[in-house]
Formats: sequence, structure tokens, C-alpha cells
Amino acid sequence: MRTIILLGLVSFFTDVSSEMVYPLIPLYLTSKLSASPAILGIIEGIAESLASLLKVFSGYWSDKIDRRKPLAISGYSFSGLGKVVLVFSSSWLWVFGGRVLDRFGKGIRTAPRDALIAQASCREKFGSAFGLHRTLDTLGAVVGVLIAYYLFSSYLKSYETVFILSLIPAFIGIGLLFLVREVKSEKNTIRKRLNLSWSDLDPSLKKFLIIIFLFALGNSSNQFLLLRAQDYGFDPAKVILLYLLYNVVYALFSYPAGRLSDLIGRKIVLVTGYLFYGLIYFGFALATKPTHFWLLFGFYGIYAAFSEGVEKAFVADLAPESQRATLMGLYATITGIGLLPASILVGYLWKAFGSRVPFFFGAALGILAALSLIIALKNNGGEQV
Repeated sequence: MRTIILLGLVSFFTDVSSEMVYPLIPLYLTSKLSASPAILGIIEGIAESLASLLKVFSGYWSDKIDRRKPLAISGYSFSGLGKVVLVFSSSWLWVFGGRVLDRFGKGIRTAPRDALIAQASCREKFGSAFGLHRTLDTLGAVVGVLIAYYLFSSYLKSYETVFILSLIPAFIGIGLLFLVREVKSEKNTIRKRLNLSWSDLDPSLKKFLIIIFLFALGNSSNQFLLLRAQDYGFDPAKVILLYLLYNVVYALFSYPAGRLSDLIGRKIVLVTGYLFYGLIYFGFALATKPTHFWLLFGFYGIYAAFSEGVEKAFVADLAPESQRATLMGLYATITGIGLLPASILVGYLWKAFGSRVPFFFGAALGILAALSLIIALKNNGGEQV
């Protein structure tokens, strides 16, 4: 439990830093640097996808050397460096560079960190462990968005001030990571890590990874949700508050959703989350009043709580301990690869057909992913997964 809480606090401070910046990026790009939604799609798609390619390699290397912590420290450090670049940004190319460095760091740290969480828990409580981590992580996002709102509202709408101050919690998070204790696995398991192939994977895990990729194709960057609100007429300060609402709900429901998946199975919780995602995206396409956006961002937090932590628990359930970081990295990579075509396509659809059409597309793929999960894993309904 100590390790899980420490890693949760590392993520808490890192997310305070990241979420001070994240909701401002689409506004900074479009209003101050005069970039188009298509440019936003390219930046987010390439940054997320290139970084995600690292996750499986980082996980594989972590398994090979039987070390998690050094890779996690390196990853969090790169993310801090990405925020330094944002401070000096004067064009969208600088923002692109900052986002690539930030996501590069996430690509390095994610699989080793998640393997540390699984190592510190037991299979029957993976949902609770990842849910607790997501709760602390998302509470950091809540605090970060609150700070961003205060700073942006109080300091003459200065993006640069927020970017500079975001460096403080980033380095606190890195410092806390040094307190995490890592337990090495038995040496006789190391050789097994080098023989992983797709054909060796658990059949349920293979089906799940394919469905995850399908879902990712319709799950573009959350920044398009913020841009949709701005497109409707919300000013930057209220856009930040919408994002705050999403994170508050996400934090409140993450641990209960993870705990629920321990009790009734991952599949039921995930299907519910994907169906909810589809309905919410239909809502974003059809929204015509400010109250619609407030409700939708709140519901979107529930979807997030019912998906991300539970997905990780599902992979941890089916992954052998000696290959867990590799497989959790593979899951993260597959998810991230889908972001490139998804974000670029959404940016194109937005520019060509308006802001509603991309959300109809995302809604359709979300519902399709839920139905695919029901059919593909129909024999797992009564099991943990």
C-alpha cells in the first residue's frame, strides 16, 4: 500500500503540473498563436502516438533488466523538460516540441510505473489498486485546473505565468519518486521475458487489445472537447472550469469503479463505460445550451473512471508477472497509436464539416467497441475479467 500511495502522490503532483497547462494549450494555440484545429489535431496525434510507441519498448526493457524505478524517474524528468520548452514557445512548432517531450516522458514511465503498482498489490485487488492510483492522479488534475483557473483569471490572462509555475509541482513529483522502494523478481524469470510473441498471449487479452485499438480510433484528444466548448461560446476561464468539473467527477468515481470491477468483473464495467462514452459524444454533437456542456463534462468524468483504471487492471489480470511491464506497455502503445489517425481525422472532419461531425464519428466507434467487447468476451462474463 505504501508503494501505491507514493506512486499516487507522484502522479498527483505531476498531474497538478500537467493540468495547469493542458486545458490552456488549445486556447493558447488557436487564440494567441493563430493555429487551426487541424494543427491541434496534428500536434496531439503525433505527440501522443510517437510517445506511445515507446511504452511497449520501455516495458520490455524494464522486464529485461528487472528494474522499474530508473525508467520511471527518467520519464517523469522528460515530462518536466517539456514544460520548460512551453515557457519559451513563440510558435506552434515550440508547442509541438514541448508536447512531444512531455509525451515522450509519459511513454518511458507508464509501463514501469504500472508494473510497480501491480507488484505492490495482489490480483484480487488490482482494480482497487489502479483505481486508487487514478483517484490520486486525478485529484492532482483537479488541483492543477483550479490553480490554472486562478492564475489565468488573476494575472491578465498570462499563459506564460501558468507555464512557469507548473514547473514547481513537476519537480516535487520527481523527488517523491526516489522514495519508492522497488522489489526485484526472481532471477530465473528474466529469461522468460525475452520470448514474448503475439501467439503466446492469452486469447482474451488479444481480443481485448484489438477492441482497444478500435475504440482508440474514435477517441481523439480531450482537447477537442475543450475546443468544442470554446466553439460554442465559452470563454477560456469557463472552459477551464468545465475541465475542472470533468476531473472532479473522474476523481470521485475512479476508486469505486475499480473496486466494482473487483466485485463484478472488468467486462461489465468496461462495456458500461464504452456505451456511456458513445452516448456522451452524441451529446457533444447535439449540445445547444450551456447547461448541456456542464452535464456532458460531468458525465465524461464518469466514463473515464469506468475505463482507464479498469483497462489496466484487466491487462494486469492476464499478464504473467515476468512480462507484465511489457504487456502493459503494449496496451498503452496500442491505445496511443490510435490517437494519431483519430486526432488527425477529427481535425480534418472539424475543418471540413464543422464541429459536430467528429463527435458523431467518435460516438459510433464507442458503441461499436462496447458491442465488440460483449461478443468477443462472451464467455468471460462470470469471471474476474
